[in-house]
Amino acid sequence: MNVRNDIPNENSVIVQHPDYKTEIIQILRSNFTPKLMREHILDYHENDIAAAMELMNKDERKRFYSILDTMTLADILEYSEQRDEYISELSIRKRIDILSNFEVSTTVEYLSQIEKEERQTLLDLMDDEVKSEIKLLSSFDEDEIGSRMTTNYIAVRAGIGIKQAMHELIEQAADNDNITTLYVLDEEESLVGAIDLKDLIVAREGTDLNSITMTSYPYVYANEQIEDCIERIKDYSEDSIPVLDSNNKLKGVLTSQDITQLVDDELGEDYAKLAGLSAEEDLHEPLRKSIGKRLPWLVILLGLGLLVSSVVGAFEHVVAHLTLIVSFQSLILDMAGNVGTQSLAVTIRVLMDEKLDGKQKLYLVAKEARVGLANGFVLGVLSLVFIGLYLIVLKGQSPMFAFSVSLCTGIALLVSIMLSSITGTVVPIIFKKLKVDPAVASGPLITTVNDLVAVVTYYGLAWILLINILGL
Repeated sequence: MNVRNDIPNENSVIVQHPDYKTEIIQILRSNFTPKLMREHILDYHENDIAAAMELMNKDERKRFYSILDTMTLADILEYSEQRDEYISELSIRKRIDILSNFEVSTTVEYLSQIEKEERQTLLDLMDDEVKSEIKLLSSFDEDEIGSRMTTNYIAVRAGIGIKQAMHELIEQAADNDNITTLYVLDEEESLVGAIDLKDLIVAREGTDLNSITMTSYPYVYANEQIEDCIERIKDYSEDSIPVLDSNNKLKGVLTSQDITQLVDDELGEDYAKLAGLSAEEDLHEPLRKSIGKRLPWLVILLGLGLLVSSVVGAFEHVVAHLTLIVSFQSLILDMAGNVGTQSLAVTIRVLMDEKLDGKQKLYLVAKEARVGLANGFVLGVLSLVFIGLYLIVLKGQSPMFAFSVSLCTGIALLVSIMLSSITGTVVPIIFKKLKVDPAVASGPLITTVNDLVAVVTYYGLAWILLINILGL
């Protein structure tokens, strides 16, 4: 019987992950010559080297910059979360070289964050080819897919032979390292299709290039809104997606890394909107900017909160007659808010993933209403039993009074949960119909609207059932 040695047992020694950052720092602080120091440091991955930079002081970083060539340093800095700070420590000449070796989208992002005079100085000193690529990406709004593309790709002409295509690949690979997919263009630079690198390598010399070209390859247009095409992009597992202009000419590509970043950014924005923010906040964002993102929503929610309070005031006579029912108000409001937020999350997810027709939207509303009704019934019965027992055992109330109040609470819970489920579904659908991002129908907004529904339901039932019918 064979026993696997990789299965841990109680006597196994837990292997700890090596502390690469410390090892890199020790190399930098050693007495090695610059050449030997560089060789040792480059044994590590760029991400680990970038992480080690956070442990260096300014003098150590200057030494670090001097021992590495520009291309290697650019690769490392692209992994760093403090990239902009490190770039500012470089000389003008080296800064230009670094920016010229970055992905163009990274360079554009950096240039957009510095002062206009400094930006113009850097642009004036850059090569014409780099300036042209920067100008291309800068021509798109930050919400357009063209602002995220890269010009790092391999393109070959349609109609050439396999041998010539291989020659083009080798020649262009010196400047462009995204080589897993080659794009085939016609004489007018329009996209014909794509070739997988593996198919090109195994193809015989006499093979027609058209026979290994995928002509039904996915693509996006540069002026498309990111949020409009992100779901379509995610449906494909390609290493890169071509980006075309309005004339179907290839302008750039989205790499798998770009796509991952797009998805991450979109999730971050949706999360921020669900929190009632107008955009995702950054750790180092200025105080005024953070306040500006949050305050508008808070003002709206304040107005809705005042409306809820005024509704409670309208039932003042109910509260004065039965002060005990105030004890269970928070229970109703909290449950209604929680259920509404759940329905909101489900609805936004469905609206993001699928294009629903009117019939499907009605089905979604009906389904959430049924879910709310079922959950409300279970929770209503539980509250009927436990609140009744609580009032009898701990508050010394009579069974008639106790279960009358718990019945009112249970029915209010049932009705408010069902209505909250419907509200959390209908509101984002309406927002979507009005061409407004449904994520804007945020958790705080839905919660406040459901508070209003729950207050009216609870105190209205208390007034009708407990005072008018039962005469408590």
